[in-house]
Amino acid sequence: MADLPKRRFIRIVSWSALALLLVMPIGFAAASPLLQWRDGIYILGGFSGVAAMSLLLLQPLLAGGYLPGLSSAQARRLHRWIGCSLVVLVIVHVGGLWVTSPPDVVDALLFRSPTVFSYFGVIAMWAVFASALLVTLRTRLSFALWGWQQIHTGLAVVIVIGSVVHALLIVGTMEMITKSLLCLAVVTALLVILVKRRRWGRQSHMIRRR
Repeated sequence: MADLPKRRFIRIVSWSALALLLVMPIGFAAASPLLQWRDGIYILGGFSGVAAMSLLLLQPLLAGGYLPGLSSAQARRLHRWIGCSLVVLVIVHVGGLWVTSPPDVVDALLFRSPTVFSYFGVIAMWAVFASALLVTLRTRLSFALWGWQQIHTGLAVVIVIGSVVHALLIVGTMEMITKSLLCLAVVTALLVILVKRRRWGRQSHMIRRR
């Protein structure tokens, strides 16, 4: 019982810090003066990308069970829902840019755009779609659990690297400090999961050898 207030305090601090990391980039982007010269469709597409970047932080934290107060079942269910949300946000993000400037989107999809950040964004986009397709077809594919996790984790690495580089290279509505903190948090969360799973893989291998 003595540990209950301590756990509650840790939970409040953890969720508060996470909320700041998620909300602050969106708030600063909403206050950007660059929005004055943009139409509604472009703003919707842009903020869908910002929201997707924020939600991306939750995925490794949920996968590793690092969000306090959530059971394993709740974390898995929320992980799936956020994955679906990321797919929708990416589609809205690209769709908004398509409506306002189709040639730029075509050049980006064909990897002939003069802006380097678009390459990373397109790679991350296809990785998001591939990850969603993999999850959808999981029951129909004859992958062992370990193999499925390896592919899913590999796609997550591509998504994070592509999204982070894409966001950092863009000079736009997102404020640089909050954007950098968010990107750092996403990369750190992913690295923690990778290290954890590597240790788990080694332990499993040692057990099988015994």
